[in-house]
Amino acid sequence: MRSTTVLQRALRASRPLQQAYPALQPHPHSLPVNGFVGAIGNTPLIRINSLSNETGCEILGKAEFMNPGGSVKDRAAWGLVKWAEENGKIKPGGTIVEGTAGNTGIGLAHVCRARGYKCVIYMPNTQSQEKIDLLRMLGAEVHPVPAVAFDNPENYNHQAKRHAERLDNAAWVNQFDNAAGNRQAHIDTTGPEIYAQTSLLPGGLQGFICSTGTGGTLAGITHSLKQQSGGKIQCWLADPPGSCLESYVNRGTLDREGGSITEGIGQGRITDNLSPDIKYLDGAIHVPDAKTIRMIYHLLHEDGLYFGASTALNVVAAKELAVKLGKGSRVVTILCDGAYRYQSRLFSKKWLESKDLYKELPEHLLKYVALE
Repeated sequence: MRSTTVLQRALRASRPLQQAYPALQPHPHSLPVNGFVGAIGNTPLIRINSLSNETGCEILGKAEFMNPGGSVKDRAAWGLVKWAEENGKIKPGGTIVEGTAGNTGIGLAHVCRARGYKCVIYMPNTQSQEKIDLLRMLGAEVHPVPAVAFDNPENYNHQAKRHAERLDNAAWVNQFDNAAGNRQAHIDTTGPEIYAQTSLLPGGLQGFICSTGTGGTLAGITHSLKQQSGGKIQCWLADPPGSCLESYVNRGTLDREGGSITEGIGQGRITDNLSPDIKYLDGAIHVPDAKTIRMIYHLLHEDGLYFGASTALNVVAAKELAVKLGKGSRVVTILCDGAYRYQSRLFSKKWLESKDLYKELPEHLLKYVALE
């Protein structure tokens, strides 16, 4: 008698799901992959049950926190390093230098170790201590610098570029304006994955929405989905306070006001990643911090999902877009990363009170504010 393989047993166990979704195929990671970079991508879609049931829509999140480095930015990090290698910007044993608010740096630190490069990161000193500590634990050289506007020569991106220019065999990979490395990674992988995961489901996909910092994720996925669907899938931007992008998409102006608790999203300019595809966006949704913080705690309480502020903002916007598109619509957003990188702030009563957000939480959710 032939022995039953592990894969066959796994497929048999998943038969109820296959009956619900006849097009379901074995996950690409059912078989071994080639090291850290081989495990990037092919993330599942997670149905947000509480919000889907509430709205009568299908609200799905692309589980990018399940990438091996823990965030959607693993894709950009690998794309940027590949770009540097393929274009002769770096040789074996060299140094990758980047300015990043955190997650791209974490992805780069992982990829650099896997590929044999040193890693130097410049970042705003407003980022969470968890991110800074993790970068150093991954072997990166980290330079937290004052947070100043992009047009200031002391902006963390410009400091990263100058650092790379001082070194031999070093590449500044410029995630904000390197569309060939960042945006292209999502055209090649994330967008086609979302389309393949939804195209054979009853009714297909009606909408996609996410926030943006560098512009690579939103632009690359929008480009891919519009192309594959013949323009039928609506693609929207989700934007926090302090960003000019919602104003630009909806009104053609670059107005910005206030600030946000979110890290790494929102923008004061149109990056080179975003500029080729911003014209394809169907609209933008502004999400106040009060809605974001409530969604962080709602997802934990109702769905057992432990996410940071950027992800919660995306989910707020996905719910609002689904309601706009009507009952029965299916909307996908990006679940960027987990809350572990932000928990000393997001679950601290003192920090929440300092941002005037503690009062925004319903009483039944206050039990999750576990830190003073």
